[in-house]
Amino acid sequence: MLRASALTAAIAAIAGVVLPLQLSAGAAAAADDGSVTWSVQPADENGPDGRPWIEQTLDPGESAQEHLAVRNFSDHDVTFRLTAADGYFNENGRFNILPAGQESTAAGRWIQLPESVTVAAGETAVVALMIRVPDDAEPGDHAAGVAASISSTGADDAGATVGVESRVGFRVMTRVTGELSPSAVVDKIETAYLTAWNPVAPGRLRVEFDVVNTGNTRLRIAGVVTADGRQVDFPPQDEPQELLSGDARHFTVEIDGVWPQFVVPVAIDLEPEVIVVSGEAPTLAAMRADATAWAMPWPQLLVVLGVGMLAAALVWRRGRSRGRLDALLEEAREAGRREVAESRLP
Repeated sequence: MLRASALTAAIAAIAGVVLPLQLSAGAAAAADDGSVTWSVQPADENGPDGRPWIEQTLDPGESAQEHLAVRNFSDHDVTFRLTAADGYFNENGRFNILPAGQESTAAGRWIQLPESVTVAAGETAVVALMIRVPDDAEPGDHAAGVAASISSTGADDAGATVGVESRVGFRVMTRVTGELSPSAVVDKIETAYLTAWNPVAPGRLRVEFDVVNTGNTRLRIAGVVTADGRQVDFPPQDEPQELLSGDARHFTVEIDGVWPQFVVPVAIDLEPEVIVVSGEAPTLAAMRADATAWAMPWPQLLVVLGVGMLAAALVWRRGRSRGRLDALLEEAREAGRREVAESRLP
């Protein structure tokens, strides 16, 4: 449970933020008539059941009843607006749902629930919701989310009063039965070598690429980028990320300690994991994408060039000095010959 001022809640709502939906505790927002703090969790008919979110495996045309629990931590009764919307992962890998006012076109439309619920101060209300899968739903994973929200007012940059909506919720994942075809590709690989101008120090290699989920199942992404015998994990091990069907996630990996070798081979090893919802799920083999990075040893070449120029200068200088010495010797010889010749005259 978190607490926030009206301004904080306004900023969050304007940004379209939903708290990370894997959390069971909700965020807080403030209404005009005082502080309002609440949480939203998956539940059964008796109350919260400990699940971080709802997962269902359903046939096309099948329905399932679920529940959510809204707990009001405030000291007065509050009426919360209940909504369902399509879900997605943002560029940081965090789950979110479409903001209010943007119409859902996919799994968000499969969820039916009341428009609102009034929860007494300090109490928890359990609300039933229905997931109805259309007859023509495509096999695979479909993401949505549910949220409880309140409306409040805040001020924009110009100081004008604006209406905002603060919401808290969790994700609802539905796997539609049928042929599951997990697949992924590594795409749009770009490399750049960052030169260390100290000739006795290695540089850094930057590798940018997209991982695209081209199948119909949700994937958990993990992999390694290798160059010059060095490896870097992506994403970082403490930041696991998932991709929905059709999602593309951009990664930037930097590898330190890479020496410039004109050409540096780069390998991207991807190990996508198909998330198991119930029973068994197909596996997806690890895959590798290869690339080449140009790593010109400019500092070392400059050092070599400088040494070469110095050696040439020394050789030229030595040759010039030798020439002067030879000229002086020749002048001395000539002077000696003249002296000998003059001494023989009568």
